[in-house]
Amino acid sequence: MFKLSIFLISVFVFSGCVSQIPVEPEQKSDANQKSFEQEDTMILFALRAEQLKDYESASELFYNLYEKSDKKEYLYRSLQSDLAVSNNERVIKKVDDILKGSQDDYILVRMKAVSLIQMQKYEEAKNILSKLVEKSNLVDDYIMLSDVYVKLDKFDMAIKYLESAYVQDYSEKVLDRMSIVLYVNLQRKKDAIAQLETHARVHGCSELICTRLLAFYSNDNNIDGILSAYLRLYKINSNEDVAKKIVQIYSYKREYLQMMNFLEESGSDDATLLQLYSNTKNYKKAFSLSDKLYATTGEIEYLGQSAIFEYESAKNKSDKELLKRVTKKFENVVKDSKNPLYLNYFGFILIDHDIDVNKGVMHVQEALKIEPDSIYYQDSLAWGYYKLGRCEEASSIMNRVIKKEGENDPEVLLHGQEIEKCLKINTEAKK
Repeated sequence: MFKLSIFLISVFVFSGCVSQIPVEPEQKSDANQKSFEQEDTMILFALRAEQLKDYESASELFYNLYEKSDKKEYLYRSLQSDLAVSNNERVIKKVDDILKGSQDDYILVRMKAVSLIQMQKYEEAKNILSKLVEKSNLVDDYIMLSDVYVKLDKFDMAIKYLESAYVQDYSEKVLDRMSIVLYVNLQRKKDAIAQLETHARVHGCSELICTRLLAFYSNDNNIDGILSAYLRLYKINSNEDVAKKIVQIYSYKREYLQMMNFLEESGSDDATLLQLYSNTKNYKKAFSLSDKLYATTGEIEYLGQSAIFEYESAKNKSDKELLKRVTKKFENVVKDSKNPLYLNYFGFILIDHDIDVNKGVMHVQEALKIEPDSIYYQDSLAWGYYKLGRCEEASSIMNRVIKKEGENDPEVLLHGQEIEKCLKINTEAKK
């Protein structure tokens, strides 16, 4: 029921690698100084070409800027344009011509590596990135090298470099990649989940980590794990859909107390909470909440429920002020709603407390027109006839009620006993 489609988990692709290439800050000495007269104009043309996605022209213009100014930022921008249209061989040639076998410029090495990856020359990419990480010790370089090992199906090596990246700053993005390789490629599912849970305990469960946990638990159909992930996600972002999932799972597990606590704390679904209060006969809380819902929505159904719960929660149900408030609510309800529940409830109160027995019987009869087989409405009608002294009619109805289902209902049995007494008195009087 709760086994969700696992989030798309696959080996990493390299579209977008260019924008992720880490770039060291430029030296401030000459970066903002014009190197030649037309520099500003050429920059505008190059940027416009980029904006129009004319990467061939952009690459050429930026490379001309580099040659005229010797500023590396123009070279990087030129190569990025080449990578955008997969001019990989051009990138490799330019980088090789400039570096001449050295790895002094980490950015250029990374760009060459991206080109090799795009050309699926993974062994060559692996070789140059392996040397790069030894020098740079940067997280992004470890990640790129691990991605190459994934492409080579060398998943243990990918994990090794991801772990080296992770321990540097406990990056959740690195951990997410590591968990995917463990779970999907190495089938070390418990290890993947354990890594994520440990991170969540120590550093907190971010949306990324909780979502990944949810994906794994869903794939394993682990209901408790799914619930745990959803609860943590809800604390991060009080999302309505997440709240609904939590309520659904609590309902599936039949953990109604926990569901009630969650709904009380979150305020995410007062209508469901009201139903829970009603089911557990927590009438005081139900009365307060139904009043709140009526004030908020103006829906007449909530006013009807407010009347019922106020009456049921009262210690002294014969209190005149209580009956005055409750009957006033029901008067307003039955004007707009012909819900048999409210018609019967209102009618029974009018009958039982001798407020207006004839009017009470009329409302109960309206309820029976809608639900003629309800033993509870029939019981109310019989009680109304009893109050009016029509004991034979009351007895006839009550006998049918008791035969159907009323034998185990104390109130029905009490009404039956009183009606039978009335019937005997009337019979003896006639004799």
